[in-house]
Amino acid sequence: MLNKQLFPLLLVCIVVATATTTAASTTVEDATVTCNTVYSSLEPCLPYVLSGGSSVPLECCNGLKSLLNTARIKADRQSVCKCIKSVASSANGVQIGRAAQLPGICKVNVPYQISPNVDCSKIT
Repeated sequence: MLNKQLFPLLLVCIVVATATTTAASTTVEDATVTCNTVYSSLEPCLPYVLSGGSSVPLECCNGLKSLLNTARIKADRQSVCKCIKSVASSANGVQIGRAAQLPGICKVNVPYQISPNVDCSKIT
């Protein structure tokens, strides 16, 4: 139950990270990255996002980087975004703030701020 409540925060973080890659343009229907893929990759980040622990686990950063590498095409990045939009409403501001810190901590370059209101159609 608790993992389902945290899922939106992790998704918010990952949509920003995945949007930084460049790839050929394609349609969302061609996407291969699912919400299950996003959750599996980011599950190790839950303790930090929930409690703001003293450090982010290495497994969290590895999952974030792996997901970034997996979502190489526009359709995958937009798919990740749609997953976030469908569940982000249950995230609170503190959790979003912690999730927003993950790309910097994990040394993943993100060109815009993490937000549950991201426009998925603008992700390229």
